Amino acid sequence: MKKRWIHIIGSAALIMGLAVVGTSFAKLEDNEIHDGTIRIEKQVEEADFPSLAKLTPAQAVHKALAAVHGQVLKTELENENGFLVYGVEVVTAARAIVEVKVDAGSGKVLAKNLDKADDEDHERGEKKDGGDCKFNCLFEYYAEKGYVSH
Repeated sequence: MKKRWIHIIGSAALIMGLAVVGTSFAKLEDNEIHDGTIRIEKQVEEADFPSLAKLTPAQAVHKALAAVHGQVLKTELENENGFLVYGVEVVTAARAIVEVKVDAGSGKVLAKNLDKADDEDHERGEKKDGGDCKFNCLFEYYAEKGYVSH
């Protein structure tokens, strides 16, 4: 009887653990911006973005580096689903590139996403060493955050 209860409790713990990890992966994959403070109308051109932003690029970089530690690779104003955001690419100590989306009006970090490399291997979901990039890249991200260890 004790073995049965141990088995049931162990199975329940495993299921709950998988649910938490699955939810974390889903949040990481959700890279859609659903809100923001500066709405971009369809007739607004990209050249007008700087005059609409309330934050400077330096302020956006400061917010991004507070969210993801590393060095800035690139910063640009972008239209994400009708909202003006700064896209700040940060290279982490683990050499992963994380794109941080910062609201150009409030400075709130709206999203953090692993940036995809431009080479064909990454587009097929493969690392150059033959591994599966979707799993390995996410694993590296979570390892960097301290959620898992190598």
